[in-house]
Amino acid sequence: MSSYQYIFSVIVPTYNRSNEISELLNSLANQTLDDSFFEVIIVDDGSTDDTEKMVNRVIENSSINLRFLKQDHKGPGEARNYGMKEAKGEYLLFIDSDCIADENWLTAYKIRLEQEENKPAGFGGPDKVLPSFSPVQKAIDYSMTSFITTGGIRGHSKKGISKYYPRSFNMGVRKDVFEKIGGMGKLRHGQDIEFSHRILSTGEHVIKVEDAIVYHKRRMSIKKFFRQVFNWGVARINLYKIDKGMLEFVHLLPSFGTLLSLAVIILTLLYPKIFIWFIIFGLAVLMAMGIHGIIRYKDYRTFFYIPLIVPTQIFGYGLGFITAFVRRIILKQGEFTGFVKKYYK
Repeated sequence: MSSYQYIFSVIVPTYNRSNEISELLNSLANQTLDDSFFEVIIVDDGSTDDTEKMVNRVIENSSINLRFLKQDHKGPGEARNYGMKEAKGEYLLFIDSDCIADENWLTAYKIRLEQEENKPAGFGGPDKVLPSFSPVQKAIDYSMTSFITTGGIRGHSKKGISKYYPRSFNMGVRKDVFEKIGGMGKLRHGQDIEFSHRILSTGEHVIKVEDAIVYHKRRMSIKKFFRQVFNWGVARINLYKIDKGMLEFVHLLPSFGTLLSLAVIILTLLYPKIFIWFIIFGLAVLMAMGIHGIIRYKDYRTFFYIPLIVPTQIFGYGLGFITAFVRRIILKQGEFTGFVKKYYK
């Protein structure tokens, strides 16, 4: 099995998520891949709940190779870096604590990696939802992965229209590549994109494994989702300030959509007979998305949420991008994060 003790080191940063991480650990304990091929490293980022007690209980009762590491509250990037330094696997795999791994998650990666003539520097897989997830979570999944919204921009649609950057909820990197390029940076949001950018910059290939699936629970409310996507819009400008190559034309589209929508609303108030048809057309498109959501998830409840979630994502991201653009590009101010104190509320 090479000079490494394991093929995979699965690294999970967590902060006050004891109520969710047990589901993830159960999914890792039930992998179809023999547990002799992988280890799991939980890195607690200064939690104040009973995360440590819960993980230690799993360690006592599970056969998987599980380690628990602790650090002061420094953010998920530093937690992942700590886990990478301590890892004993040839490939370092990241998954978020609010995810559930498909039982074939690790097997799918192992099979694909063995098929590659040259070992990829990095790789990633998609995120989906389970039938048991709430209609809000399914609507968010629709908005995040559908090509007609931002799925193509984020690289999570098969018809991607921008470069694919593996994201930290489901991504891997060869350990020797990590040792060459260093760990994740200190950005609060977008650090996985910047890390993926450095992996791609090595010139080695990066692959997407479509059947290496994780089920992502995401934010549980529209309010939380808005704060999240606003911060992602901000992050894109912060990434641009680090390396201009991390801003592509397609990343401007949500901002254009935001400005165009605001313009149509204002013009409709001024000239209702002319521009009301644009509003009607937009509402019809959202209703069509809602119907598509019913077909896709076989859950009629998604119809009532998709027409709310899709504009929330576009406006949230667009407003975050525009705000950061004004502050950092026009006004030449320092790094801007977005929502911090009330991010999880």
